Amino acid sequence: MNPIRILPETTANRIAAGEVVERPAAVVKELVENALDAGARRISVTLEGGGMGRILVEDDGRGMSAADLALAVQRHATSKLPNEATLFAIATLGFRGEALPSIGAVARLAITARQVGADAHAIAVEGGRVGVVSPAAGPPGTRVEVADLFFATPARRKFLRSPRSEAEHSIEVIRRLALAWPEVAFRASIDGRTVLELPVAEREARIKAVLGNGFAAAALPVARAADPAIYGLIGQPAHSRATASEQHLVVNRRPVRDPMLRAALRVAFRDVMEQGRHPVAALYLDVPPEVVDVNVHPMKTELRFRDAAGVRGALISALRGALGVGAGEAGARPVFQWQAKSHPAALPASYAPRGFAEVGLELLPPASASAPAPAAVPQPLPMGFAAAPLPAGPLGRAIAQVMECYILAEAPDGALVLVDQHAAHERLTHERLSAQLTQGQVRAQALLIPAVVELPAADAARLLEAADALSRLGLEIEGFGGGALLVRSLPALLGNPEPQGLLADMAAELAEWGEETALGRRLDAAVARLACHGSVRAGRRLTLPEMDALLRAMEATPRAATCSHGRPTFLRLGSGDFAKMFGRG
Repeated sequence: MNPIRILPETTANRIAAGEVVERPAAVVKELVENALDAGARRISVTLEGGGMGRILVEDDGRGMSAADLALAVQRHATSKLPNEATLFAIATLGFRGEALPSIGAVARLAITARQVGADAHAIAVEGGRVGVVSPAAGPPGTRVEVADLFFATPARRKFLRSPRSEAEHSIEVIRRLALAWPEVAFRASIDGRTVLELPVAEREARIKAVLGNGFAAAALPVARAADPAIYGLIGQPAHSRATASEQHLVVNRRPVRDPMLRAALRVAFRDVMEQGRHPVAALYLDVPPEVVDVNVHPMKTELRFRDAAGVRGALISALRGALGVGAGEAGARPVFQWQAKSHPAALPASYAPRGFAEVGLELLPPASASAPAPAAVPQPLPMGFAAAPLPAGPLGRAIAQVMECYILAEAPDGALVLVDQHAAHERLTHERLSAQLTQGQVRAQALLIPAVVELPAADAARLLEAADALSRLGLEIEGFGGGALLVRSLPALLGNPEPQGLLADMAAELAEWGEETALGRRLDAAVARLACHGSVRAGRRLTLPEMDALLRAMEATPRAATCSHGRPTFLRLGSGDFAKMFGRG
């Protein structure tokens, strides 16, 4: 058995480098964070060969003296922890004192630094061998060059991807840091070609520059004053992605990929976004440094909050507040326009949405295929609104029903608005059911004659196990032998839906979420399913007053731009859209 021995310093540094220097993007992250901590206001990054050949980071920060330069390449040497107490209230991006020696252990590292009013000096580290500090020439700030990355650990180099892919990862790191530091100008080039040029900007302008004007135009603002302070922009539910790659989270100026914060995003969007899609967001959280621990992982992308539940709840509340605007409220926007990339305009800020009590809504019974729709005798919609004439709001006045599925309306500014009547009414029903559930229980309507529903035995058993939870939704059932269920009441808002299809869908919903899913999540999903069954179907003929009442209800209802499954409820065609369609733009 080999005796225990202390590893040579060079070997220890290379092992430590494996945690810090994962790929070229990790080098870029560490060097740019050092520049930001040094007070830089302009940062330039040059990549060659995907960063494997050469990485050059130049900044106009404070620079370093000759003595500091010699210490900077030693392990655990840092200027960012003046005393041990600051380890529990870190206010800088870096603090470990491992980045430069780790990079120097696996690559050829050269640093030139100069402080204002002093001479420049340089030092080189090659494969862990540290050179001497020598006089040099250079402007105030720091210039760090990393060449032949992983030449000293060739096995690590074999695991890297193509130069193009590695360069893209590095640019993504710069984008995220640029979002966190809008007061700093960033420039990045790949093999002599400039790929990123971001001047100093205000926060929202920087978000637009990084995520695109299309996102910013359709985004919703998020704002919370304190404990914690939360601000930024989130994309509307239809502006979603197949992955979470465009979720930019910044805590105390530090870009993070924290699982808890991402989970909060999912929870906030789950009622308005199609399953399997991910929201787009640029969110900033400010908390006192002493209540968050960034010393969790060498890459410093995950955090631990002292009050994780409080932060999670605050973020969910702030996001739902931003999402919970009616289709007619200031700041609400249609989720789709005719263009592939939407640039919707905000509704008038002067518009004041009405509450449910002021909105009337009635529907005629479905017309038969052989007879025209009756002219009168309206049947109340399950929403339970009383009919009342109302002036047109931002969604305009109804003109016609198209394909017995869509409502065509003219907005006050002349734009055409097309509304999916089922999707829109589904959202209205969902919000009213959710409001009743929040108050304790959905109001039930007892059936005069209980309905008997036959289901597969497994589905019937699953529903009976959830009977107590379903009763809170106004759905009262009991066993009737075998796979039969006796339905004694249904949610009053749904009118008179077909119990067979409703219960079959509810059983499928319960099976999908499984036993481990929290009751609250299962109830939310059940509400969405109930709303779908209780809403106006395609093929239902509507009168103009009924259509207008639906538009007014949308303007008064939170999250009315999407249905319960995250699909859009309306789109808008303005004069510019028509000009482009006819080749006049």
